[in-house]
This record gives sequence, C-alpha cells and structure tokens, in this order.
Amino acid sequence: MDFDYLKNSLPTTPAFVFDSNIISSNLRALVDLKNQSACKALYSIKALPLEQVLKLASYYLDGLSVSSLFEARLAKEILSGSGSIHITTPGLREHEFKEISTICSHISFNSSSQSQRLQKTNKQASLGLRVNPKLSFANDQRFDPCRPNSKLGIALNTLNNIPENIDGLHFHTVFSNTDYQPLEQTIILLEQKFGSQLTQLKWLNIGGGYLFPQIKNQQAFINLITRLKNQYNLGIFIEPGKAIVGNAGFLVSSVIDCFVADGKTIVVLDTSVNHNPEVFEYQKSPELLETEKQGKYSCLLVGSSCLAGDIFGEYTFQHPPKIGDRLTFSNVGAYSLIKANRFNGYNLPDVYWVDEDNKVSLIKQSDYQDYRQQW
Repeated sequence: MDFDYLKNSLPTTPAFVFDSNIISSNLRALVDLKNQSACKALYSIKALPLEQVLKLASYYLDGLSVSSLFEARLAKEILSGSGSIHITTPGLREHEFKEISTICSHISFNSSSQSQRLQKTNKQASLGLRVNPKLSFANDQRFDPCRPNSKLGIALNTLNNIPENIDGLHFHTVFSNTDYQPLEQTIILLEQKFGSQLTQLKWLNIGGGYLFPQIKNQQAFINLITRLKNQYNLGIFIEPGKAIVGNAGFLVSSVIDCFVADGKTIVVLDTSVNHNPEVFEYQKSPELLETEKQGKYSCLLVGSSCLAGDIFGEYTFQHPPKIGDRLTFSNVGAYSLIKANRFNGYNLPDVYWVDEDNKVSLIKQSDYQDYRQQW
C-alpha cells in the first residue's frame, strides 16, 4: 500500500485507516502458531470491536473474548453459533448474568465472591476462575494486572484447592510483551501450586498481552503448550487483541496551525489525544510515519482541544510542517477508536478500511446529529 498516496487522497481528516492486509497477516501468523502448538485462539474484541475486524478474526480463529454483555451480544451476532465466546471481567452484573451465561461458552469468575453469588444461576457455560499469580512483569503499574491490590483475579496464594465445579483457570499477566519468559514463570508457579489437580481441569486460558506475530522464536511457546496438553490433558486458549490489530491502524491528521511558544515550534493538528486517549492516559508519544530521527527541525505536535496536556509529543523533521500538511500516527489500531471521544465538540475521526485489493472504503462517518443525539 502506498500510504503517502492514501493519506493525501482522503477527502477529510482526521481519519482512522485500518489495513485488512496487516490484520490478515497477523491472523495467519496466529493460525501457524495454533497449528504448531494445538492451542485455540480467541480475538479479544475490547481492542477494536469493528465489524470488519470481527468477521476476519472469526474466519481465522476459534472464537471471541469479551468483557461485557454488549460485547457478548456482538460476539454472538458475528459468530452466529460457531466458535467459543469467553468472558472474564470484574464487572459482571447479576441482572445480566442469566443472558451472559446463555451467550458465553466459557465464564471465568474474577473473584471468589463473584463466583459464589453468580454460578448458581449459570445454565450452560463452562465455569472457570481468573487467578492472579502476583507476578509483575510490566514496568508501569497502570499496565500491570498483577499490581499490588489488583482487582483482576483471585490471588493464587489464597486458593488452596481448585473447586470441583470449576472446569478451567484463566490468567493474564503481561502487556505488549515480546518474549515468553513471563508465561514460563507463571506456568511453573501454577504447577507448584496445584500439581496433579490440574488434571481435573478441562481448559486453561493464558490470556492476552503477548504480541504473538512479532515474536520471532515461537519454539518456547510451542514446547510449553504441547507439554501442558500432554501432561494434564488440557485445552489451551490464548486471547490476543493488540497483537492482531495494533500495527494495522493509522490516524491521519492535518496541520491547522503553526506558531512559536517559548522558543518551541508548536504544530496544531485537527485531531487530539481524545481520539487516542492512551496518549494522555499513559503519557506516551505514538509513532509518527513522517518523523525523521536526524531531522533538523524539532516540533511539538499538539491536538486542537483546550486541554493543556493535549500533546502527542516532540518530533523531528527534515522540513518543518506547514498548514495543510498531513501527518500519520501509526500502530494505533488497538485501544484508540474504541476509546475515542468528542471532547470539546470536535467530531470523531472518519473510519476507512483497506481491503485485500488495497481498495479504500469509508465505513463510518459521524456528524452533528450523532453529537446532538449523545446529549
């Protein structure tokens, strides 16, 4: 795909562009990993619940992973009865649980309290527990499921036995990880804790957080999953989200103003961090296709909202950006569009889809009536 041509051919900005070819490539890599390890893969739709993505994922993978009733309903609609739907969340509502238990094939309770209150109303799903091994691998606690006082899962050291009515265990310990050492450490801890009790289980869900297609050597994963299946007769599930869509998303914006403040060139874009909230939440600068490390000109790229911290970061260029230029943030396919908002009344970005023939189609566009309806 000629992205320079594509970004300049868009009629308006800001715009999200999702490349199905990159998504398909990531999915094919996961299929290879599935085939070599005999695990099953679910797409975690919280990363990007775009219908086109869900349909692609359901074609390649074994089902979908959800975190709420609405996500479960969407998964059911997309899968039409074929494929697994797994749910784990601290947010299970008692009045919704009956429907959830008829939609989802697997439910992993997030706490002992949640399990005790809700499992009696389950009619169909295979029940599991989300456990927290209390092994922290993320440097930033905001990303760390195993942080102190974590709300995510039952602390492993508080579980003496696996309850008889439980079919599986679920854990998730990493974020955007590119090696399998954390997985190996977690499995060792799980085996030390439960030993032969693992044979009473039907499945183990090792969660997401691994950027599977970007990990060059998969042998450690294949060996580990193969051993678990053979030794304990377990079905193994993985739940990638960002691994599938992260590098397939681009946010194209236009420069609408340039000026100097305190000796620094400020470049105002027609987008904002409110279209990619993790920039502000985690104070991280997204990758920019047009930046050049050896560039002569340093500029601060900022969004157009009145939020003082609406700042993407400092970037260098060979030539200073000018009004009307288009700039493209890359690797923003996950947790961007799903979190985007209309703060200040600025419209949401248009959404474009690049198909397997590199044809670009507008698939979603908001207007004033959408904003008005919200309020």
